[in-house]
This record gives sequence, structure tokens and C-alpha cells, in this order.
Amino acid sequence: MTLSTYLAYLATVLVFFVHPPGPSQLLFMANSMRHGVRGALPTMVGDLSANSVQIIVAGFGLASLVALSAEFFVAVKWAGVLYLVWVGVRTIVSSSRPAAAAQKRGALFRQGFITSAANPHAVIFFAALLPQFIDTSQPLTLQIAILGATYIAIDGTILLVMGFTSQRLFALLGSAAHRWANGISGVLMIGAAILLSFKDLTPAEARR
Repeated sequence: MTLSTYLAYLATVLVFFVHPPGPSQLLFMANSMRHGVRGALPTMVGDLSANSVQIIVAGFGLASLVALSAEFFVAVKWAGVLYLVWVGVRTIVSSSRPAAAAQKRGALFRQGFITSAANPHAVIFFAALLPQFIDTSQPLTLQIAILGATYIAIDGTILLVMGFTSQRLFALLGSAAHRWANGISGVLMIGAAILLSFKDLTPAEARR
């Protein structure tokens, strides 16, 4: 893979992210408002972990399994939608009593991982994107690692920017906003579920 090819890939990924927030981004923004960016980091780690698995699956030619098991992946998507709705509703009606830190981190990681993994289009997207920039005469594993790490780095940076923006906005709104923290966070989670429900296996659809 030449430098020009890599720069073309970088530009393609950056252009791809120019769109309104998707389900995973809304979820991270919601948790950043509620817990602060540092507290919400497990959500981002869960999201990017699922992305990493999807990139590996797509990069090594297993995307055909997704097409063969389309009904299974649709079921996974709707399970993810229902999970997000459940978490959102529970957040809205929950008391202000804080959960144990270890449990909170685990729950936030699960939210991020499930929301990203439940997108049935992700593997197809990566399977369509990565081959355009891979040189078949060069080692495949290294190229997939470079392209995948680049995507994860860009995705993570954008999530952090959105998280810090949400946290800052929440701080500017003052004590009134903090009283409604659970409600606002829950509404954003339900919004993420609605966006996820529109995801399908059509190649033309944006991944996030």
C-alpha cells in the first residue's frame, strides 16, 4: 500500500464521517452528559471493540457469511434496538442513586458494544471499503491492521469531540440540566435505538 493510497483512504473515511450523529455517537453523547467523558469512556471502548471485530471479519473475507445469514443479523439488530429502548426507559425512570463503579463500567461497555455490534450493515460496509485500498501483492494482515487502526483512531477522536462538546453544553446549562440528566440521557438512548432500527443490509446505507 503506497502513501497516496493510504491518504486516499484517510480522505474517504473523513468524508464518510461528515453526517449527523449515528446510534453509537448518540449513545456516547448521552453517557458523556450523564457521567462525564471520562466516566463514559467504557462506552467508547465497547463501540470501538465491536468495530475492531467487524473490521477483522470483513477484512479476512467472512462478509459472505453475513449475506448467507441475513435473517440472523436482522434479529441481532432488533435485539440491539430493544436493548437500547430498555436502557433508555430504565434511565429515564431510574432514581439518582449511583451504581457501583465496577458495575457501571461494565454496563457502559455493554451498551457501546451491543449498539455497534447490532448494526447489520457494518461488516458489509467494511468489506466494501477495505479492498479498494489493499494491495494484493503485499501482506494482507499488515494492511488490514493499518486501515483498521486508522478507522478506529478517527472514530475514537470524533467520539471524544462529541463527548466533550456534550459535556461542556451540559455544564453550561447549569443545575437545571443536571436535575434532568437521566431524562435527557434516556431520550438520547431511545433516539439511538430509533436510528439503529433503520439500519439494514443495503450497501448504499451509511454505516453509523
